[in-house]
Amino acid sequence: MHDAYHALYTVVLIALSLMTLLCLERAVRGPSIASRINAINMICTLTLSMICVLTLMLSEGYLADVALIYAMVSFLAVVVLCKVYMGVALDQQEKEGKKE
Repeated sequence: MHDAYHALYTVVLIALSLMTLLCLERAVRGPSIASRINAINMICTLTLSMICVLTLMLSEGYLADVALIYAMVSFLAVVVLCKVYMGVALDQQEKEGKKE
C-alpha cells in the first residue's frame, strides 16, 4: 500500500511540475502585465502544493511549516509586484496625458 501512495505522490509531483513550466512560459511570454503577475502567483501556488505533497510523501512535519512560511512570502511578493507595476502603469498614463 505504501508503494501505491508513493507512486501517486510521484505522479502528482510530475503533473504539478509540468503545470509550473507552463505557467513559467506564460510569465515570460504573457501578452500583458496582469497575465504575467497571475502566472507568477500561480507558480507560487503550485510550488506550495508541491511542498505539501512532499510533506505527505516524506512524512516530514517541518515541511508543513516551510509551506506556511512560503505562502506568506509568496503573498507578499505578489502584492509588491502589483504595487510596482501599478506605479509603472500610472507613470505611463501620466506621460501620455502630458503628450496630448
